[in-house]
Amino acid sequence: MAEAATPGHAGDHEDEGETRRDFLTLTAIATGVVGTGIAVWPLINSMNPSADVLALASTEVDLSPVEEGQAVTVIWRGKPVFLRYRTGLEIEEAQGVDVAQLRDPQTDEERTQKPEWLVMIGVCTHLGCIPKGQRPGEPKGEYGGWFCPCHGSHYDTSGRIRKGPAPENLWIPPYEFLDDSTVKVG
Repeated sequence: MAEAATPGHAGDHEDEGETRRDFLTLTAIATGVVGTGIAVWPLINSMNPSADVLALASTEVDLSPVEEGQAVTVIWRGKPVFLRYRTGLEIEEAQGVDVAQLRDPQTDEERTQKPEWLVMIGVCTHLGCIPKGQRPGEPKGEYGGWFCPCHGSHYDTSGRIRKGPAPENLWIPPYEFLDDSTVKVG
C-alpha cells in the first residue's frame, strides 16, 4: 500500500533546491567580483604617483647661506622657484607701490609671509619663459625685480607684473617656514 503524500512534504524538496540554487548563484557572483577586483587592481594601482614624483611634492631649502640681496633657485615639481632675500630698499619699494595702478593688484604683504623673503615660481605668466634677474649681472627690468626678455615683461621686487604682455604676477607656491632658516615649498 502506497503512502499518501502528506501536505507540505513535496514543497520542502523544492524549497531546498531553491535555497541551494540561491547559495550557488551568490557564491558565483562573489567569486566573480573578487576575481575582477584582483584583475583590475594592478591597473588602478599603476595610476598612483611614483616614488620620484612623490619626492618632488615638497622640497625643503636651507636659507642660512643666503645673504641679504642674494637670490637662489630651486626646482619644485619641475619648475624653478625663486627665493630672494630682499634688502630693506627692495622691501620699501615693493610696499610703496600704489596697488590700484597694477594690472594684477596684490599688496606685498599678500605675497610674502616674511617681508625679507620672497618665494615665487619663476615662470613668466605670459608664455612660460624663465625671467632674468636671479643671478648677479642679469637684467632686472625697469622695476628692479625680474625681466622676461622673450616678450618684454617687467616684474617689480615683489614679482608683480608692471609692464609688458604678462597678464598676472609671478605665482606664489604653497610654502611655509619650518624655522628661521628653513622653508618648505609644497
